[in-house]
Amino acid sequence: MIIECVVNVSEGRDQAVLGELAASAAPSLLDLHADAGHHRSVFTLAGTVDDVSGAVRALAAAAVALLDIDVHQGAHPRLGVLDVVPFVPYRPGHPPSHDLGAVVPLRNEFARWLSAQFGIPSFLYGPLGGGRSRTLPQLRRHAFTEIAPDFGPPHPHGTAGATAVGARPVLVAYNLWVTSLSVAQRVAPRIRGPLVRSLGLAVGDRAQVSCNLVEPGQLGPAELYDLVADLVDQEGGAITGAELVGLIPRSILTGISPTRWARLGLSADDTVESRLRA
Repeated sequence: MIIECVVNVSEGRDQAVLGELAASAAPSLLDLHADAGHHRSVFTLAGTVDDVSGAVRALAAAAVALLDIDVHQGAHPRLGVLDVVPFVPYRPGHPPSHDLGAVVPLRNEFARWLSAQFGIPSFLYGPLGGGRSRTLPQLRRHAFTEIAPDFGPPHPHGTAGATAVGARPVLVAYNLWVTSLSVAQRVAPRIRGPLVRSLGLAVGDRAQVSCNLVEPGQLGPAELYDLVADLVDQEGGAITGAELVGLIPRSILTGISPTRWARLGLSADDTVESRLRA
């Protein structure tokens, strides 16, 4: 098993800054997906515990030094410049694991370090003590009101905001472009549920159904595409494009007919395993 950490940073436009952030995370960085409309980037790190722990701390320090949440504007919801830091167990070539025992301590250590080092309030999501759990959407809705930080001060950092630090299984971030914002906003709530989290967003002059497939072994990109295509058609619209954000497990990609990959916005180079071999 290796550790994957899929760091979401609130910067998607300044190429010089993105270059500095990427350099800070090397050589554990497998992929950088930058989105100017969301003004957000996803850094996929993977490797041994020590390598990933060092890389994510270096990336965190660079993000705090270079970015300011007060001047940030983008389509995606965010808590801070280092917005989401999930630690994920990953077994190359195998279906996603739901055993989070190896990553919960890494999550807790990083959240504690981030708050002690920079004074950034850190909120945990995933399994909590006493058999409790918390989701990222719950944090976005209730941080600083009903939910206090697990580490750090009770108020946002002046320039860095706050950070959600998670322990979770593999998910697949996948977006579908549709013909209008009204269609996206009507369709997104209809697909939202235990297997998928979704938002209808305006991204620049385009409309998007932005999704996290939280159980990609049960509902993957192909199944989501077909579901959304049917619903969009019912609304009088159409899908105009598909986009994978970050990487996908090889076990999920190989379950989809290669004849569909191009339409679904997928390729053989999009797997974690292909980047690990490089």
